[in-house]
Amino acid sequence: MSDNRWSADRRTFVKTAGAGGVVALAGCSGGGDGGDGGDGSGSDGGTAGETDSVPTAQFVLNPAEADVAIEEQYQPMFEYLESEVEVEIEPSRAESYTATLQAIRNDQGEIADISPSAVIAGEDILDIVGIRIAYGAAQYFSTITTTPDSGIESLSDLQGELIYMGDILSVSGTLVPLTVLQSAGLDIGNAPDGDAGNFEAEYSDHTTAREQMVQRQDVMAATTGAFSSAPYVPQEQFEEMSQDFVDISAEYEGAGDEIESSGTQLDLLAVSEPIPRAPLVTRSNWDNSVKGELEEAILNVSEDDLSHGDDYDGEPLWFTGVQDGSLDDYQMIRDVLDQLGLEFEDLS
Repeated sequence: MSDNRWSADRRTFVKTAGAGGVVALAGCSGGGDGGDGGDGSGSDGGTAGETDSVPTAQFVLNPAEADVAIEEQYQPMFEYLESEVEVEIEPSRAESYTATLQAIRNDQGEIADISPSAVIAGEDILDIVGIRIAYGAAQYFSTITTTPDSGIESLSDLQGELIYMGDILSVSGTLVPLTVLQSAGLDIGNAPDGDAGNFEAEYSDHTTAREQMVQRQDVMAATTGAFSSAPYVPQEQFEEMSQDFVDISAEYEGAGDEIESSGTQLDLLAVSEPIPRAPLVTRSNWDNSVKGELEEAILNVSEDDLSHGDDYDGEPLWFTGVQDGSLDDYQMIRDVLDQLGLEFEDLS
């Protein structure tokens, strides 16, 4: 394996984080929302175990979809951890993938739900606890979809058109789709942190990308994780395009399920190669004995532990377990960043 240290001629990634400000992954920040962290010292999570009180662990959550009440979604996980370990979990919702990393780097979080790209961006500050799995699948997929009346029949037809994408740090919403578009012959220019070449791009989250494509006539395609698009894509389209998706994806069984009830169908333009699912991580410099206990509990969590029960009518937690993982599991993400020529440097 080649040396993966980033070279000096790579582009540096810039991301608008949270409610305001720009965060440059080159060591300068401008007021981005780093999550609910009190005074920012990290002392609550790092030193509380030295007193007689129950230690706290701040759990930073980053919703992939705007319409998910993620703190409610994760409630079974919080309750499970508090039942297994003498700890109080304090959740906070971050506004972007970058804001999640900011919170960890600024000692404003001890545990985090992050994107696979954040493994690379924050490898110096994060310890991978494990890879989240969904119904036995530790890999997932990115899709590029269009609407049946768009007139778009192939990726090459997207030249000169507007494509709606996910968060610019989102692996399945943006980074992997850009490599797919590039491989299909489109000029991605400086996207996602600059202008694309021969198409236009707008960025948000998976749900917004899909909905904007459906609602706006000027948006010709959306790039999202299959968890967002598959319910609106006929199952046979996946069967025709990707055997890997059929064999691996937790979303295959439910493909097309929302078409009739929603009145919305999407057509599939591309399916990515399998992508390693997102990890759960802890802050590397968190010096508290409870850290190891929490990491062990996370790896031992079961599907039943993560269930809300029959009376719950909200959005269920999307993963059903956590398996051992390491930085090596995310080599594909390094390869994607290599192909895009992107560099992630230190957040401060």
